[in-house]
Amino acid sequence: MARTKFHLGYFTKFGATSWPGDGKEFGSDWIDGSYHKELAKMLEAAKFDFVFFEDTLIVGDRYAGSMELDLKNATLAPKLDPIPLLPVMAQETSHIGLVATASTTFYPPYLLARLLSTVDSLTGGRVGWNMVTSSEKNAALNFGMDKLLPPTVRYDIADEYVELAKRLWDSWEEGALVANPETGVYVDHTKVHTINFEGKHFRSRGPLNTVRSPQGYPVLCQAGASERGREFSSKNAEVVLGMMTGGVPGMKAYREDIRRRAEAQGRNPDDIKVFFLTPVNILPEGVEKQEMTEAEKQASFEHNIVMASSSLDVDFSLYDLDAPVPQDIVAGGHTSALDHMKKAGREEGKSIRDLFSMGQGASGMDFSGTVEQVAEKMMAVMDEVGGDGFLIEGSGYNRQLPELVNGVIPALQKAGAVRTEYTGTTFREILREF
Repeated sequence: MARTKFHLGYFTKFGATSWPGDGKEFGSDWIDGSYHKELAKMLEAAKFDFVFFEDTLIVGDRYAGSMELDLKNATLAPKLDPIPLLPVMAQETSHIGLVATASTTFYPPYLLARLLSTVDSLTGGRVGWNMVTSSEKNAALNFGMDKLLPPTVRYDIADEYVELAKRLWDSWEEGALVANPETGVYVDHTKVHTINFEGKHFRSRGPLNTVRSPQGYPVLCQAGASERGREFSSKNAEVVLGMMTGGVPGMKAYREDIRRRAEAQGRNPDDIKVFFLTPVNILPEGVEKQEMTEAEKQASFEHNIVMASSSLDVDFSLYDLDAPVPQDIVAGGHTSALDHMKKAGREEGKSIRDLFSMGQGASGMDFSGTVEQVAEKMMAVMDEVGGDGFLIEGSGYNRQLPELVNGVIPALQKAGAVRTEYTGTTFREILREF
């Protein structure tokens, strides 16, 4: 039976990826970048499309007004900026894409366009930009703002931001750098242009003072869940992350919706790859279920509720954690995620504790079992959804890496469901191989 061929990404952070533990696990030496260099080599050997770095700009204290649980569990902090890490990882690899998160709310457009162009050159054309508008109130306070603008306004600003960034990247034409010793011309000035951008939110004269990078633009990535977010993704993104999709029917509907919107925007929907964020739980042969210890359950719950409190801008400590999700909670951040929670409370009687203790991930799918079972589940889901790939969290980010890259991926490759070799050179070419 022919299987739907799909792509693979790996979701991580430039932070502690093996906590809680004894400090000796793979990933405990993350601060100097050595862990992530090894990670990139492992994932490239398994022929993943890319490594994806989420990022935030705060120490979380929204839950109970305290930083304790965040710092105890290394949830939102500490983190280092992932953008400088990408060239370090590129030195140890030759094909795998490298995606970093950066906010349109806090980075000046010219500064970020120049930085991403530089990093794309340093990596040989393997960089992606996860475009976020940020949702944490504390991030606004860190940058001298009293509060964040409403989500729809942040997306309006982000649309203009991306337009400006593209014009800056295009301010250098292909072939502008000639370096001709016979004529004495290093750069052809007729191929470098001011842009004189005048928008509602931004102005920039241009041009960039960098050279045009191998890809021209980084690969643009975004997780658009709300109505406005989907519009933004379908207009701008090449990699779209499906979050809170609610099982196979939701995954299929989400992908079809993004593709339909993209086509309405005049884009080729095949140029957009929809990835579904999900964990895997690989069990030894003969083990049907692997229970977490009470300490692990508590750490997981604390991690999840701190993350949600910060991203939704809701102090969940004010609510009964064992009662059905209240319908009157108002989010200051990710409204679509809270809508998903309210629906689970209303239709399934799920409590806040239930939702933050669940292990199925944002896709709503349970990818647990032996190596062969996990591979079969992934293929069955993708056969029904139609594409395009999974962004794998793994268990505790990295504890099951050996089983993943040495077991699940070879099983998928044997079935013809994922690539066995790269044919493209840049990140964009690799994404468009199929």
